[in-house]
Amino acid sequence: MRSRTPDRLCAEAVELARQAAVESVGAEAVGEHLVARAEAERVVTHTFECLDPAYRGWHWAVTVARAPRAKVVTLDEVVMLPGPDAVLAPEWVPWSERLRPGDMGPGDLLPTDADDLRLEPGWTGEDEPGAAGAELFDREDDLVVSDPHVQPAPARAEIGAVADELGMSRPRVLSRLGLHLAADRWEKTHGPQTPMAQSAPATCTSCGFLIPIGGSLGQAFGICGNEFGPADGQIVSLAYGCGGHSEAAVLPAPPVPAELILDETVVEPLHLHPDRAGGSVEPDAPAEELGHS
Repeated sequence: MRSRTPDRLCAEAVELARQAAVESVGAEAVGEHLVARAEAERVVTHTFECLDPAYRGWHWAVTVARAPRAKVVTLDEVVMLPGPDAVLAPEWVPWSERLRPGDMGPGDLLPTDADDLRLEPGWTGEDEPGAAGAELFDREDDLVVSDPHVQPAPARAEIGAVADELGMSRPRVLSRLGLHLAADRWEKTHGPQTPMAQSAPATCTSCGFLIPIGGSLGQAFGICGNEFGPADGQIVSLAYGCGGHSEAAVLPAPPVPAELILDETVVEPLHLHPDRAGGSVEPDAPAEELGHS
């Protein structure tokens, strides 16, 4: 193994290396000479301090070399390299790992890998009745079922139409892993361990605003339909709850005012007149006593 002792002529070419750095970046960015390090036989790298405040901890590395038995040292390259105290950019992370919920906007596309573990192949039609012997259905002498109590196998086109209507003709559907990941996310957002659910008077299981969903997830989740609730239109765990529970505080019915009663009884007025003799005032006698009709 050859010695890594710097070549004498290359190690002495400090001014050549400095001049190359100054011509590349300017004299104000090149500081004092730090060290000369042997890279190979007759190849030496001179390190200069970087004075640019935007690159604290970096340095200029100028590599020089000479040919065998040559007395002239030539320039190889000028680069900026980070030192042990250099400020470096964070490690690059693929976009698929940087993406967070809510980052997508209108017009954005989010491609998925062909081997995405959250997805699995959907219905392909390979299990249709008669798929293994499809040529039998293409013949004119198709099998005729004479027994009216036996339902014949549906045609391939009819199964395809039903599959489209039920949403089964998608190329890929959620795998079991994808279902579990979705359930875990929903549990963290609107699950029983959230502060809202901990202080709720009851769970969503008994709430009238809960909209059931189908499938296997319907056994543990539903959709909130309370416009005033914190999870309106969101998937919620059946063990979730909030103060907007339909039976949390049922308001009593307002009192019904009593029926208006009109008193239609007629009362005869009393006609008073002063006594002619200046006595006390007495009411008139009834008309019957006076002989008037």
